[in-house]
Amino acid sequence: MGAAKATLVLEGRPLVDYPLAALAEAGLEAVVVAKRDSPLPDLDVPVWREPDEPAHPLTGITTALEQADGRALVVVACDMPFTSPRLLSYLAELDARLAVPLAGGRLHPLIGRYEPSVLAQLVSALGERLPVQRAVSELDPRLIDEQSLEAFGDPDRLLFNVNRPADLERARELLAGKG
Repeated sequence: MGAAKATLVLEGRPLVDYPLAALAEAGLEAVVVAKRDSPLPDLDVPVWREPDEPAHPLTGITTALEQADGRALVVVACDMPFTSPRLLSYLAELDARLAVPLAGGRLHPLIGRYEPSVLAQLVSALGERLPVQRAVSELDPRLIDEQSLEAFGDPDRLLFNVNRPADLERARELLAGKG
């Protein structure tokens, strides 16, 4: 992207503001997990620092689980501006040690529910540098299928994330009601 995702501006707001606002609307306590040198906008939530290495999505999840004092977590990536507060509430209330969406033929492990009981297995997967989708799928998660996701909105929109400049432009279009 050429810049830190959390600080990318989408319609006048840093990208990370969108999932943080959804978490707040869902009534969930939020923290941001980031590397020590990750630029962040001004935040009104705690920031937990993850190790510099490895550079892997599981590093943030395992750091959060380690610091969460035995509580289950609802994880949502900073680059998911269309996350629904209702979906986040649903995830928080699930009785599942691990639950993630399955849409478009693939897992979406950067939004989901993670209980502390999966920490050791995720740390092991991180040590092996397994891709995050494989690591999570090997833990036999509860899958939230597209039909279930539709109760919270369009699955493509709910799970949309910004990985490239074209994605940021698409997010602007979606916010403007174009598509």
